[in-house]
Amino acid sequence: MKETLWTFAALASHWRRRPGNFGMLLLGLAMATALWSGVQALNAQARNSYDAATAAISGGGARTLGSSRGGLFDQDLFVKLRRAGFNVSPVLEGSVRIGEENVRIIGVEPLSLPRRSPIAHLRSRADLIEDFFSGPGRGFASPETLRRLNLAEGAQPLTNRGRQLPPLAALAEAPPGAIVVDIGVAQHLLDRHEKLSRLILADDETLDEARLKSIAGDALRLVAANEESELDRLTDSFHLNLTAFGFLAFLVGLFIVHAAYGLAFEQRLPTLRTLRALGVAPMHLVAAMAWEIAVLTLAAGGAGVIGGYALARALLPDVARSLESLYGAQISENLALDARWWFSGLAMAGAGAVLAAASGLLKTLRLPPLSVSRPIAWRAEHHRYLRRQAALAVLALVAAACAYGFGKGLASGFAVIGLALLAAALFLPVGLAGALALGEHVARRPLARWFFADGRQEISGLSLALMALLIALAANIGVGGMVEGFRQTFGRWLDARLVAEVYFEAATPADAQDIEAWARKQSDISAILPVWRAKTRIGAWPVDVFGMTPHETYTAHFPLLDAEPNMWTDLRDQDAVLVSEQLARRLGLGVGAMIDIPTSHEDWRARVVGVFPDYGNPKGQLRIDHEKLKRYFDDASGIHYSLRAAPGATPRVIEDMQQRFDGKIARIIDQSELKALSTEVFERTFAVTTALNTLTLIVSGVALFASLLTLSEMRRARIAPVWALGATRRQLAGLEMIRVLAFAAGAAVFATPLGLFMTWCLVAIVNVAAFGWRLPFHMFPAQWLVVLLIALCAAFFAALVPLVRLARSAPTELLRVFSNER
Repeated sequence: MKETLWTFAALASHWRRRPGNFGMLLLGLAMATALWSGVQALNAQARNSYDAATAAISGGGARTLGSSRGGLFDQDLFVKLRRAGFNVSPVLEGSVRIGEENVRIIGVEPLSLPRRSPIAHLRSRADLIEDFFSGPGRGFASPETLRRLNLAEGAQPLTNRGRQLPPLAALAEAPPGAIVVDIGVAQHLLDRHEKLSRLILADDETLDEARLKSIAGDALRLVAANEESELDRLTDSFHLNLTAFGFLAFLVGLFIVHAAYGLAFEQRLPTLRTLRALGVAPMHLVAAMAWEIAVLTLAAGGAGVIGGYALARALLPDVARSLESLYGAQISENLALDARWWFSGLAMAGAGAVLAAASGLLKTLRLPPLSVSRPIAWRAEHHRYLRRQAALAVLALVAAACAYGFGKGLASGFAVIGLALLAAALFLPVGLAGALALGEHVARRPLARWFFADGRQEISGLSLALMALLIALAANIGVGGMVEGFRQTFGRWLDARLVAEVYFEAATPADAQDIEAWARKQSDISAILPVWRAKTRIGAWPVDVFGMTPHETYTAHFPLLDAEPNMWTDLRDQDAVLVSEQLARRLGLGVGAMIDIPTSHEDWRARVVGVFPDYGNPKGQLRIDHEKLKRYFDDASGIHYSLRAAPGATPRVIEDMQQRFDGKIARIIDQSELKALSTEVFERTFAVTTALNTLTLIVSGVALFASLLTLSEMRRARIAPVWALGATRRQLAGLEMIRVLAFAAGAAVFATPLGLFMTWCLVAIVNVAAFGWRLPFHMFPAQWLVVLLIALCAAFFAALVPLVRLARSAPTELLRVFSNER
């Protein structure tokens, strides 16, 4: 033990002499851990919120009964089941707007809730139960929800439909972003009279499915306690995307660790040789290095986890808003300290440190014993390593081709991208070495030949940092190209979809009829287009059903990917339907296929006559004729409309409607404002991806700086003879800068086709697997120029400090090289 301890002290003394190298090692490991931990913290926060929302009413792990066709079902089924002796508790859920915030309304019947429910304790409070059932009732919201809505306890806010909530009270157990009320109050607030969302089975209830079917028919289905929730299925792709980008950022950060530790290992080879000569056994050396790795893991990993927490707190509002906009998920913005992502961060830090140390150790173990006496002995084997890297790169490309040809789904898409990035990173040093060899062959002047030959030697020390820069630049091109292409496609799609000048939501169907009757008499309004909607379920997927009225608004503008020649006529006159792209992919449907659509009464068999893009919507969507929607779906909303107004008349129409129907209009918005809101949702959705992309680029710059700073002292041995032969220090510093910029430019050149390939993978594989829609492939040459400038700027600033030190170095420092035993 004492021998290991002294060995550890001897090895650790290196860091005291090289504090800069030690600082870069800690910084690299901390940054990599922070990026990984931040993403894991965001994912954990979201999933904890999903679980809390599910468990807040049922207590988690409860079985429920839901509509077989999706959407709501009649309250009469609940009454029949209770009379038949089934111990079930009703729940109604829906969304309203209070001010500018979306809030989930959850209606419950607390007396019949399962005992495990966190809010079941309300029934033991006589005062609360009395308030809950009497007078205006009582609503319960978490303190965080009240703060978010700017409401105090006792407040009775109005919904966007003009319905007043009961007095609110704080309840810590209430789910985030939700208000819990009595089931009758919820039906009134949501305008869903005698409708329910689900029934919760009591903990000890033994369900007789045959008896259930005899009472409810096929209207209800059993949802097992361990069945993946609808929200989990919809958000899985979002979180997997986030994890993939976090892991990419972690790998780029790991290049800093690998480079810093590898170079430090070379610097310590004389120390290792001396320790072996003094009789230190290999096992003691390994044990001392293991201690060192453990200390690094705890120090850098701990700092990285703290940094990840800060990063997650900064990004959480954007993630929460994105999940709410896309999936309707309510995420608590009070970031919880979850032990799982803390341990995950420390484990990743440990794995990174072990990987970095193992690489240098293996290189040293493969050298002949006498080679250990040379500080950079393993560089003599660099050509052999390049050949191995080229072979590994070819294998990575073959594996990527196999993943594309035989794999399916999101994991396969990320595997293709990851293997392509690995292959390009391994090819980069080979390509740069080949270019330098060609330059050396062409050059005639001695200084120029030295410039290229020395560059080939320097590649080995900078290869990892250049790989990190390559990956970061390729990710910048790939993700940036996908986002910008999506932005342009989304903008054109919005222009085609949002043609009407005015969109409004009435408070109730009766109010909608009054507004519709008034609108028909207005000369400024040329068309009234109901956009009623309903919900159903096809297989395991929730589906929204929209009604369409035959009109030029749709026939001339509605975007389509594929359609039959007489699509609009068939949609009106036959059993026909339009299917969104993502639903068509999930169900394997095409034009001409038949689809069975669960309706309020029975399955309706219809022919697919068209497929349309529906960007930004994770759910599937059907478009059918408005009259068929009214016929087949009893619970169609009946409150959503769009209006075609005369040019310039939109502001006047909106003002007249607000003055005449103030309380009868839940929401009204014009085309331009709706487009602006949709664009804001788009930008917010990609805010986290953009932030991670930028951080990855910064980390790659730090990796390059770390390598150059660490190599600066080691390069004096090669620069000093050239200086002694007559080259000035400033001239040498200039050549060094040119070389570093050339390396960065080479990485940028490699990154451009790699980034384009990444863009193609994202739009053709990842987006299709994750969300169901395929975007057109776009190229942006101006972006390539920006990436080249970024690479050159990163290299310039990374090389600035080491090269300034070289240019200002005293002649005695360079002369000292010749006094060393080299």
